[in-house]
Amino acid sequence: MIPLFFRSTPSPIGTLYLYACKDRLRRLSFAPLDLHARETHSPILALTIRELSLYFAGSLREFHIPFQLDGTPFEQNAWRALLQIPYGETRSYQEQALMAGSKNASRAVGSANRKNPIPILIPCHRVIRSDGSIGGYNGREAGGGRIKQFLLSLEARPPS
Repeated sequence: MIPLFFRSTPSPIGTLYLYACKDRLRRLSFAPLDLHARETHSPILALTIRELSLYFAGSLREFHIPFQLDGTPFEQNAWRALLQIPYGETRSYQEQALMAGSKNASRAVGSANRKNPIPILIPCHRVIRSDGSIGGYNGREAGGGRIKQFLLSLEARPPS
Protein backbone atom coordinates (compact mmCIF):
# COMPACT_ATOMS: atom_id res chain seq x y z
CA MET A 1 0.00 0.00 0.00
CA ILE A 2 1.34 3.42 -0.98
CA PRO A 3 1.50 5.82 1.99
CA LEU A 4 -0.83 8.78 1.68
CA PHE A 5 -0.18 12.24 3.04
CA PHE A 6 -2.87 14.70 4.02
CA ARG A 7 -3.41 18.41 4.52
CA SER A 8 -6.48 20.55 4.85
CA THR A 9 -6.66 24.14 3.68
CA PRO A 10 -9.28 26.87 3.94
CA SER A 11 -10.82 28.21 0.75
CA PRO A 12 -13.71 30.50 -0.27
CA ILE A 13 -15.87 27.38 -0.72
CA GLY A 14 -14.98 25.80 2.63
CA THR A 15 -12.20 23.59 3.87
CA LEU A 16 -10.53 21.47 1.19
CA TYR A 17 -8.94 18.13 2.09
CA LEU A 18 -5.92 17.12 0.02
CA TYR A 19 -4.42 13.64 -0.22
CA ALA A 20 -1.20 12.78 -2.03
CA CYS A 21 1.33 10.02 -2.39
CA LYS A 22 5.02 10.93 -2.52
CA ASP A 23 4.93 13.09 -5.65
CA ARG A 24 1.35 13.03 -6.96
CA LEU A 25 -1.96 14.48 -5.80
CA ARG A 26 -4.49 11.67 -5.45
CA ARG A 27 -7.64 13.27 -4.00
CA LEU A 28 -9.24 16.64 -3.31
CA SER A 29 -12.36 16.46 -1.21
CA PHE A 30 -14.85 18.85 0.35
CA ALA A 31 -15.12 16.60 3.41
CA PRO A 32 -12.50 14.55 5.24
CA LEU A 33 -12.03 11.01 3.93
CA ASP A 34 -11.10 7.93 5.90
CA LEU A 35 -7.99 7.09 3.85
CA HIS A 36 -5.55 6.38 6.69
CA ALA A 37 -3.37 9.29 5.64
CA ARG A 38 -0.97 11.10 7.89
CA GLU A 39 -0.85 14.87 8.09
CA THR A 40 2.35 16.30 6.69
CA HIS A 41 3.88 19.24 4.85
CA SER A 42 4.93 17.46 1.66
CA PRO A 43 6.10 19.50 -1.37
CA ILE A 44 3.21 18.26 -3.56
CA LEU A 45 0.63 19.32 -0.98
CA ALA A 46 2.34 22.71 -0.52
CA LEU A 47 2.31 23.23 -4.31
CA THR A 48 -1.36 22.27 -4.48
CA ILE A 49 -2.29 24.72 -1.72
CA ARG A 50 -0.28 27.49 -3.40
CA GLU A 51 -1.90 26.94 -6.80
CA LEU A 52 -5.39 26.68 -5.30
CA SER A 53 -4.79 29.98 -3.51
CA LEU A 54 -3.75 31.62 -6.80
CA TYR A 55 -6.75 30.09 -8.57
CA PHE A 56 -9.19 31.44 -5.99
CA ALA A 57 -7.49 34.85 -6.21
CA GLY A 58 -8.22 34.84 -9.95
CA SER A 59 -4.58 34.80 -11.04
CA LEU A 60 -4.15 31.14 -12.05
CA ARG A 61 -6.03 29.62 -14.96
CA GLU A 62 -4.17 26.34 -15.40
CA PHE A 63 -2.88 24.00 -12.71
CA HIS A 64 0.58 22.44 -12.92
CA ILE A 65 0.19 19.81 -10.25
CA PRO A 66 1.12 16.21 -11.02
CA PHE A 67 -1.71 13.87 -10.11
CA GLN A 68 -2.67 10.23 -10.29
CA LEU A 69 -6.15 9.12 -11.25
CA ASP A 70 -7.55 5.75 -10.28
CA GLY A 71 -10.69 4.76 -12.14
CA THR A 72 -12.07 2.63 -14.91
CA PRO A 73 -10.83 3.26 -18.45
CA PHE A 74 -14.15 5.00 -19.23
CA GLU A 75 -13.87 7.25 -16.15
CA GLN A 76 -10.30 8.14 -17.05
CA ASN A 77 -11.38 9.07 -20.61
CA ALA A 78 -14.18 11.21 -19.19
CA TRP A 79 -11.76 12.95 -16.79
CA ARG A 80 -9.20 13.55 -19.57
CA ALA A 81 -11.99 15.16 -21.60
CA LEU A 82 -12.60 17.56 -18.69
CA LEU A 83 -8.99 18.72 -18.91
CA GLN A 84 -9.68 19.85 -22.49
CA ILE A 85 -12.36 22.37 -21.43
CA PRO A 86 -10.70 25.80 -21.29
CA TYR A 87 -10.86 27.98 -18.18
CA GLY A 88 -14.02 30.09 -18.19
CA GLU A 89 -15.85 27.91 -20.71
CA THR A 90 -18.48 25.23 -20.27
CA ARG A 91 -19.53 22.14 -22.17
CA SER A 92 -22.64 20.02 -21.94
CA TYR A 93 -22.53 16.44 -20.70
CA GLN A 94 -23.22 15.37 -24.28
CA GLU A 95 -20.27 17.41 -25.56
CA GLN A 96 -18.06 15.87 -22.88
CA ALA A 97 -19.22 12.41 -23.95
CA LEU A 98 -18.20 13.22 -27.55
CA MET A 99 -14.81 14.49 -26.32
CA ALA A 100 -14.38 11.22 -24.40
CA GLY A 101 -15.18 9.19 -27.52
CA SER A 102 -18.60 7.94 -26.41
CA LYS A 103 -21.19 10.13 -28.10
CA ASN A 104 -24.23 8.48 -26.46
CA ALA A 105 -22.81 8.32 -22.94
CA SER A 106 -23.85 11.67 -21.45
CA ARG A 107 -25.35 10.01 -18.35
CA ALA A 108 -22.27 7.86 -17.92
CA VAL A 109 -19.96 10.90 -18.07
CA GLY A 110 -22.17 12.56 -15.47
CA SER A 111 -21.64 9.53 -13.26
CA ALA A 112 -17.88 9.65 -13.91
CA ASN A 113 -17.86 13.36 -13.03
CA ARG A 114 -19.50 12.60 -9.69
CA LYS A 115 -16.60 10.20 -9.01
CA ASN A 116 -13.93 12.73 -10.06
CA PRO A 117 -11.25 12.33 -7.39
CA ILE A 118 -9.70 15.77 -7.96
CA PRO A 119 -12.47 18.32 -8.54
CA ILE A 120 -11.45 21.90 -9.35
CA LEU A 121 -8.12 20.74 -10.84
CA ILE A 122 -9.99 18.33 -13.09
CA PRO A 123 -12.75 20.82 -13.87
CA CYS A 124 -16.01 18.87 -13.77
CA HIS A 125 -17.63 22.14 -12.65
CA ARG A 126 -17.32 23.28 -16.29
CA VAL A 127 -19.89 20.72 -17.44
CA ILE A 128 -23.49 21.87 -17.50
CA ARG A 129 -26.80 20.53 -18.78
CA SER A 130 -27.67 21.05 -22.44
CA ASP A 131 -30.50 23.40 -21.38
CA GLY A 132 -27.91 25.72 -19.80
CA SER A 133 -28.71 24.91 -16.17
CA ILE A 134 -25.72 24.04 -14.03
CA GLY A 135 -26.73 20.53 -12.98
CA GLY A 136 -25.11 18.79 -10.06
CA TYR A 137 -21.60 18.97 -8.72
CA ASN A 138 -19.72 16.21 -6.98
CA GLY A 139 -23.00 14.69 -5.80
CA ARG A 140 -21.56 13.17 -2.62
CA GLU A 141 -21.02 16.58 -1.09
CA ALA A 142 -23.55 18.90 0.52
CA GLY A 143 -23.78 22.31 -1.14
CA GLY A 144 -22.48 21.03 -4.48
CA GLY A 145 -24.65 23.35 -6.58
CA ARG A 146 -23.48 26.36 -4.58
CA ILE A 147 -19.84 25.34 -5.03
CA LYS A 148 -20.29 24.77 -8.77
CA GLN A 149 -21.94 28.16 -9.21
CA PHE A 150 -19.13 29.84 -7.25
CA LEU A 151 -16.45 28.21 -9.43
CA LEU A 152 -18.26 29.12 -12.67
CA SER A 153 -18.66 32.72 -11.47
CA LEU A 154 -15.00 32.88 -10.43
CA GLU A 155 -13.90 31.75 -13.88
CA ALA A 156 -16.25 34.24 -15.58
CA ARG A 157 -14.44 37.21 -13.98
CA PRO A 158 -11.74 39.06 -15.92
CA PRO A 159 -8.19 38.05 -14.94
CA SER A 160 -6.65 39.84 -11.98
